[in-house]
Amino acid sequence: MKNKSILLIIIIFLVFCFVVFYKGLNSSNTYSPNINNKKAIPFFKAKDFNSNTYLNSTKIFNEDVFYVVNIWASWCLPCRTEHPLLVELSETESIKLVGINYKDKLNNAKNFINEFGNPYSQIITDIDGTLSVEFGAYGIPETFLIDKNKIIIKKFIGPINEEIVKEIKLATK
Repeated sequence: MKNKSILLIIIIFLVFCFVVFYKGLNSSNTYSPNINNKKAIPFFKAKDFNSNTYLNSTKIFNEDVFYVVNIWASWCLPCRTEHPLLVELSETESIKLVGINYKDKLNNAKNFINEFGNPYSQIITDIDGTLSVEFGAYGIPETFLIDKNKIIIKKFIGPINEEIVKEIKLATK
């Protein structure tokens, strides 16, 4: 009798553990910050990727077009997977792509651009990561859609995909 009750308790315990672990596997643990994406782009000064001269944000965002700001680095593997989609997106006439090179070595970043192509109309460097934080980035890659009024209207966390490219193209028509 005592052996049967111990066996029953063990079976109930194992079933309970199985249910808890099964529920844990099905729940998402991805953190997605709750932020208000609609904000003006920050005013900043940053070094130009190619000329190493300082530019300010009013010179970079000076046209009446939609902008896509992409934060990337040569050491970022997801940045490599999204890069062909950025090249595709750069062919859209109503959009200008601005790249922010995040905490990267200049030679590595230039090799990355030479190897995979340059989809950006402008690339600026963010050696210490403060510019990316001012934009509201939590990591890389992150992409921001900016309207003609220089307001960030959408933020994409992680690498962009075909669905996001379609969404950006639709929003900029």
